[in-house]
Amino acid sequence: MTYHSQNQEPLILVNFKTYSEATGKKAFDLARKIFETGTQTRVKVAVAPQFCDIMQIATGVGVPVFGQHVDSVDPGAYTGHVTAESLKAAGAIGTLLNHSECTIRLADIRKAIVRSRELGLLTVVCAGDVESTAAASMLMPDMVAIEPPELIGTGRAVSREKPEVITNSVKRIRAVNPTVKILCGAGITTGDDIYTALKLGAEGFLVASGVVRAPDPANVMTDFCEATNRFSKTLQ
Repeated sequence: MTYHSQNQEPLILVNFKTYSEATGKKAFDLARKIFETGTQTRVKVAVAPQFCDIMQIATGVGVPVFGQHVDSVDPGAYTGHVTAESLKAAGAIGTLLNHSECTIRLADIRKAIVRSRELGLLTVVCAGDVESTAAASMLMPDMVAIEPPELIGTGRAVSREKPEVITNSVKRIRAVNPTVKILCGAGITTGDDIYTALKLGAEGFLVASGVVRAPDPANVMTDFCEATNRFSKTLQ
């Protein structure tokens, strides 16, 4: 399965963070469940595992894989940094940037986008409010993700708690960048959360604990994917 940012179908990107439920073999098994669910429902899915798990998932599962971060440095004497070249070599197709748990300076976001584009890697820039989301869109990433940090991991979905953040962000983003794909996240745990966000203008999702830490991640992903398909049918 491949993915391109200009694809009009919604994308569900699952961030594994550093949860023990998504580390090592568990990461591989979870990625397989997500891939199988996406294949069965015909919904575009992708995963963002820890760096050490990227290669085994990219080569052994077939699901599109994103890094959780990349540094804006060239190959060389940069101990502890993550280069775009290393992500590409491991099999990743893209990377997250500026997640609220790994924020970076605006200048570094810009450099990382350029470096990633040179190597054919997609970029997803995360932002926590309307202003920063619009600013991120002006850097011309492939995707932006609206994620109010105060709702991340709470189970209180942004589409229910702060729907205006989605609608206002969509308006501001489209005023400065008509092509970037708009994802949203923070607190999403049910298919209803997904459906509501799509109605508000989201074009995809960046989710994490709602899937990774669920008692049955496959069931949650099925719920997410079926909600995505229900919304898609309303557009036909």
